[in-house]
Amino acid sequence: MTPADRLKSALNRLVVALDQLEAASERRLKMAEQRSDVAEEFAVLQDDRARLAVELDGAVARSQSLELANNEVARRLAKARETIEEMMSHVMM
Repeated sequence: MTPADRLKSALNRLVVALDQLEAASERRLKMAEQRSDVAEEFAVLQDDRARLAVELDGAVARSQSLELANNEVARRLAKARETIEEMMSHVMM
């Protein structure tokens, strides 16, 4: 192989290596962008989770409050019914 052929072969290998390096660099850049997108999406999901947890806590508190109010109303209605039944039994006598 002549020196010119060896030089041409070396230049071809260099071009191939540079193309591979450029392709690898582009892939790495794309992966970095994807990681950045994933990190942003994860942060958004964490914010949503925190917001939903606060809303759930509020809903549970309201539910417990309504349950207590419902029990109180049921107790008062039962007392009123007893009073009305007692009054009716005196009127019927």
